[in-house]
Amino acid sequence: MTMRYTIIIEHGLDNYSAYAPDFPGCVAAADTEQETIALMKEALEMHIEDLRERGETIPQPSEIREVEVMA
Repeated sequence: MTMRYTIIIEHGLDNYSAYAPDFPGCVAAADTEQETIALMKEALEMHIEDLRERGETIPQPSEIREVEVMA
């Protein structure tokens, strides 16, 4: 089954990093945004596999919320 989870990507001074709000502590970082996304996908897949092996519940994806602000 394919699930779609939100990841947050941040651009630092020298790299990119990402985390998934539905999986606290599951993070990735790399030199490029594309590499960070690929590493994050791999990290999430491994994390979900570990949860399954331990018989733990796999979180359902959170809904995406957007906020409009005047700038």
